[in-house]
Amino acid sequence: MHGVAFFWLLSWLLPKLTIHWRLCLATALESAWEVLENAPLIINRYREGTLALGYEGDTVVNSMGDIVLCGIGFLLVPHLGIRRSVVFFVVVELILMLWIRDGLMLNVIMLIYPIEGIKAWQIGG
Repeated sequence: MHGVAFFWLLSWLLPKLTIHWRLCLATALESAWEVLENAPLIINRYREGTLALGYEGDTVVNSMGDIVLCGIGFLLVPHLGIRRSVVFFVVVELILMLWIRDGLMLNVIMLIYPIEGIKAWQIGG
């Protein structure tokens, strides 16, 4: 989902930049996010505000997989178009919320402003 979001953001902010350079920027942004996500500050925030009580950070394989999938998501948007990529984004987020009670949007919400009702729902209560 990061790749889809980065495509939209970079297309809006840098419309004259070629798609290849925007992909490079998206990859750099995702790589920076992976470093930040595994920093003690964010790991502790996850532990405080979410269900990740024993979370110690992602493995290198997980982080590399996230970077590759970001690129795939980015490259998918031009083929889907804006409307279908929005539908894709919403459908994937809804499936993740219903299936595993998690997803990009919930993750961001709980990282920035944890909500006890969401936390209770994620626990299954």
